[in-house]
Amino acid sequence: MFLICGEALFDLFLEAETSPAAMDFAARAGGSPFNVAIGMRRLTAEAGLMTALSTDMMGARLAAILEAEGVNGDYLLRTDRMTTLSVVGRDTDGVPAYSFYSAGSADTGVQIADVPDLGPEVTGVHLGSYSIAVPPVADALAALVERAGDRFISLDPNVRPTVEPDMAVWRERVEALLADVDLLKISSEDLEMLYPGMAPGVFALRCMEQGVEMVIVPDGGAAVHAWTTTGIEASVTPPRVDVVDTVGAGDTFQAALLYRLAATGDPYAAIAKMTVAEVTDILHFCAGAAAVTCTRRGADLPRLSDLSHLQEL
Repeated sequence: MFLICGEALFDLFLEAETSPAAMDFAARAGGSPFNVAIGMRRLTAEAGLMTALSTDMMGARLAAILEAEGVNGDYLLRTDRMTTLSVVGRDTDGVPAYSFYSAGSADTGVQIADVPDLGPEVTGVHLGSYSIAVPPVADALAALVERAGDRFISLDPNVRPTVEPDMAVWRERVEALLADVDLLKISSEDLEMLYPGMAPGVFALRCMEQGVEMVIVPDGGAAVHAWTTTGIEASVTPPRVDVVDTVGAGDTFQAALLYRLAATGDPYAAIAKMTVAEVTDILHFCAGAAAVTCTRRGADLPRLSDLSHLQEL
């Protein structure tokens, strides 16, 4: 089982302002790790979530969603701290404006003392997004990684500047994790924020010199690039689709990637033995899965039955 570690929250989207004193919001459950765990289960992979859920109304809803999706809840913590809220509206110029309410919240408040011992059923750990950058949860997840032993570690920084605007903090956190990370997926947008002007191949080489086995850099709908320590380089062009929105596309790619690696039974050995054709096939599968999500409203990640058109080796 892959244990996905990080946040679970609600996004509140401003739908209408009926008067100066009244606003209508649409609430959507989310958080990148929350989505990845659900995405893996929809692809039939075993996945659990390690986070803290509030005992408030929204935390109860998040717990119910995870249970309905079949996500393992053995590593969920319950707390009376409030659920994190991300509020999305528009400024006076019509540009999206974000407000983030997380101080002392359920997921950001996880501490090192809360980190559970990992059982033998946990064969891999994935983490990313603001939970790796905001203390105390960032310190707790760093401690979890240190205790993970020889388990496979996956990281997607999924930078959220509205939560932590200081890119130096993100760089420090990412670089501190690299020695333990086996798989790193980072979008070209995140790469540019963290390391302006650095070519993806140069970044991949730097990461692999620190022990990362495989680096993948999706570049939106333009291309997806991958490198492995065995000298493999591969690129694919994602399929063209009628995009409804891109919410959840990166999480879908990540879930599909972990699903394919988990299916091998030994991600370490699989990466070490991969041919260019096999890496290319995985990239096609993950990009194709992400494309399906782009045809839907919101983070509605696909089930395996939705991906029958994507051929696997």
